[in-house]
Amino acid sequence: MAPSPSDPVAVIGASGALGFGLAIRLARTGVPIAIGSRDENRAQETAERARATIAQGEFSAHDNAGAVAAAQTVILSVPFRSQAETLHNLARVLAPGQLVIDATVPLAATIGGKATRTIGVWQGSAAEQAREMVPEGVRVVSALHTVSAASLADLEHPLEQDVLLCGDARADKREAARLLGLIDGMRCVDCGRLEMARITESLTALLIAVNSRYKAHAGVRLTGLPDPVWE
Repeated sequence: MAPSPSDPVAVIGASGALGFGLAIRLARTGVPIAIGSRDENRAQETAERARATIAQGEFSAHDNAGAVAAAQTVILSVPFRSQAETLHNLARVLAPGQLVIDATVPLAATIGGKATRTIGVWQGSAAEQAREMVPEGVRVVSALHTVSAASLADLEHPLEQDVLLCGDARADKREAARLLGLIDGMRCVDCGRLEMARITESLTALLIAVNSRYKAHAGVRLTGLPDPVWE
């Protein structure tokens, strides 16, 4: 069953640019946000910053495990170097039926390389690594790699950007699309099985290069699709 706007959503990594932008954008639609961090004090600081941005938003601060325990849907927005450790530590609280929306990108910058390059992941992609690490019954969808974090945080900025969703179950992708589609101007597109994430993740590096060259906050918008995209 798809989440309703009243169901809490955990954002792990909400202190980062993408996670914070998602937290405030979703909160503006009425979604309660459980902010998770390895440091609960940092989570509290992020929640206070979010409340200052969205006065009517509902934000709670937790360590990562507490945020995951408080929500049925988890958005994982952490640097690639932290993904495996984070999921390892969350294995005891992630429960069958929960949906993990993984936004991790294996950028070379996470290990001191260039932001316009990605690094190889043995499983094929960060999302496939996540699927391998979560407990059985936890569902994983890959998303948000082409969405501009700067545009998300700028609430006056019209998004008009597509979210490229990858996952092995269409119902899971539809559930993620219903949640992310609450954000005005954000359209979700089904891009196939989770293995396609190795392509969508690499587009982050491409967009970093484009945005650096043009001093912009460009995202992706696909043309020629049916309306609505989801039947």
